[in-house]
Amino acid sequence: MGFPAGPECPPGETDRIKIWFRCAPHDGWPPAGDRPPPDGRPPLSDDQPPRDGSPPQGGSLPRGDGWPPHGDGWPPCDTEGLWATRLGPDTARVDNVPFLRDGVAEGEIVRFRTDEDGVRWASGRVAESGNCTVRVLPLPGGPLGPDVRAVHQRLAGFGLRGEVFGPDVPLVALTVPGGADLRAVKALLARGRDAGWWHYEVACATRAWRSA
Repeated sequence: MGFPAGPECPPGETDRIKIWFRCAPHDGWPPAGDRPPPDGRPPLSDDQPPRDGSPPQGGSLPRGDGWPPHGDGWPPCDTEGLWATRLGPDTARVDNVPFLRDGVAEGEIVRFRTDEDGVRWASGRVAESGNCTVRVLPLPGGPLGPDVRAVHQRLAGFGLRGEVFGPDVPLVALTVPGGADLRAVKALLARGRDAGWWHYEVACATRAWRSA
């Protein structure tokens, strides 16, 4: 069993809502000049309309051995909608892992505002989750090929939860729980990078992650 695709809202769960996040400005991918600050968690902003979050069209995998360059249809949007569980009139807990937004992890509690069209926008963080967000892209020309199942097999022992961006883009977004063996996870990610299995980025780090 591998990672699932991005989740849909279960029918009948009225406490499940979608909250929109503005992604970091993109100047290449990953954005070289817009990494998270030392605590790994930039402020949340809410000033962009939602965009279509579907994968790039054309059925092709990312080109080259790195992240897809800006201008090749990646990233496909500058906002991202995440499912969340409503906890109060303007607060919710993030329920899935972000593919595009940096500085956010599954399980965090965020505050949101609702605009005149009924769209909910993240406006601040209420509580951290202790989780990290890591993204892994298996290299099409590497030993694993574009096989997300092979990524899963190598990381399954650490109890990581993950989702796959889509059938044509084998980008895996992972939630690394705070209680995982962070030192071992970091070592495996680095080993896979050095062996040509994948590229990866840490999109949301905790102090525990940095000190592991």
